[in-house]
Amino acid sequence: MEGERRRSPLRSFALGGLVGVAGAIATGRRLKTPSRRPRDAPAGLAAFEDAPCFLEVVEREAKRYRDGGDGAEQPDAQ
Repeated sequence: MEGERRRSPLRSFALGGLVGVAGAIATGRRLKTPSRRPRDAPAGLAAFEDAPCFLEVVEREAKRYRDGGDGAEQPDAQ
């Protein structure tokens, strides 16, 4: 019975070590591959500022603002 008790923690340690080494190797390989995004390309939300759908939303909001607000009906002034 003592043999089983000793072997189990050692086996867990060995398997954990193998998983750790595999993770380190995978991370190293991932860091070597260059990014597909060009270096001068905007990052984050700035990348979407020239998208047609974003420009349409901006135009629609600007028109709504010029036409008198948020689009909600204005109460009649009495």
